Amino acid sequence: MMKVALFVPCFIDAWFPEVGVATLELLERLDCDVDYPPHQTCCGQPMANSGCKDAAAGCEALLVDNFRDYDYVVGPSASCIHHIRHHLTAIAQTPEVKKVRASSFELVEFLHDVLQVQSFPWAEFPHRVGLHNSCSALRGLQQASISEVDAPFFSKPLSLLKRVKGIEFTTPQRPDECCGFGGTFSVSEAPVSAKMGYDKVNDHHRAGAEYIVSADMSCLMHQKGCAQRMGMNIKFIHIAQILNGATH
Repeated sequence: MMKVALFVPCFIDAWFPEVGVATLELLERLDCDVDYPPHQTCCGQPMANSGCKDAAAGCEALLVDNFRDYDYVVGPSASCIHHIRHHLTAIAQTPEVKKVRASSFELVEFLHDVLQVQSFPWAEFPHRVGLHNSCSALRGLQQASISEVDAPFFSKPLSLLKRVKGIEFTTPQRPDECCGFGGTFSVSEAPVSAKMGYDKVNDHHRAGAEYIVSADMSCLMHQKGCAQRMGMNIKFIHIAQILNGATH
């Protein structure tokens, strides 16, 4: 049995703990031996994305110290895993650091590429769903094809969701357009960020989505706020919750 460490991003720990719980339960359903290192904190992404790379060093060093002894590190956030794998460079690149970076996987790619899960017999979600792939998932981790590249279509999250009973998919006109969250971008450029979020939610709403589902709760958090300000009756759910058997 592979030894898996659960990495829970700080914003999920603070505001959406149910996503962390669903991720843990799902991995255990799939016979993974899962640990949760209790001293883990932020991976350092907000500082690095804001141009304060050196300020991320403490977070990065602590992350490596927490996760160095595991076969895999799995987290329900493409943006955080993208930072760990591609931008964990504020600290010296020791063998331990390189090991943690190489063994870190976002949940969707871990299920699709490593475990190669073919069914979720416990899962049923009888709703119309619009899939949101974050920019980090698309262009950082290459989890799905992108419209600006002329290449065959593929989508790892869609492939997993198609194995859930009762689910129906809707397709927005601009499926891989950024929702405007961008982490600290939503603070430093709030009006632009909000307008992008309104456009994204409206696109899904026009397509008939009851739920917007994503592997990035940060994007869903942003879009949920936009929907609430517009008075729009649309719901938001993380892919881990659906694959773990949530019905609403």
